[in-house]
Amino acid sequence: MNSKVLLVVLGLAALVVADSRETYSYAAPRGSSESQESLESGEVKYNFNWAVGDDSSSNEFGHQEARDGEDTQGSYYVQLPDGRLQKVSFHVDGDDGYVAEVTYSGEAQFPDSDESDESREAPRRYYAAPDSNESK
Repeated sequence: MNSKVLLVVLGLAALVVADSRETYSYAAPRGSSESQESLESGEVKYNFNWAVGDDSSSNEFGHQEARDGEDTQGSYYVQLPDGRLQKVSFHVDGDDGYVAEVTYSGEAQFPDSDESDESREAPRRYYAAPDSNESK
């Protein structure tokens, strides 16, 4: 009986605390009148790019994108493990959405291997039951 009363009291206390919490509203950031006007008109404008070139792993990748109102276009690229460079160029068309063109430069190269496919078997794992004398 005491636990039921305690649960009811704790439940009521939780409701009071939840009801007294402040509510927050979010608005667009305050800035110059130009940025406020562009937010209200729906015009968006940005341009960015970044690239990474890691010489120790020969890894290269990057991304470039620009938008001016409804016109969005850009590209991104990555160095594939086989040595080719994969590049995706894209634009956003209002009716067709995201339209991408994928291209590859370079030729795929694979290291020479003296081993045949048959000799590259998965390592075999063996299970040995524990020695019954050690568990005593």
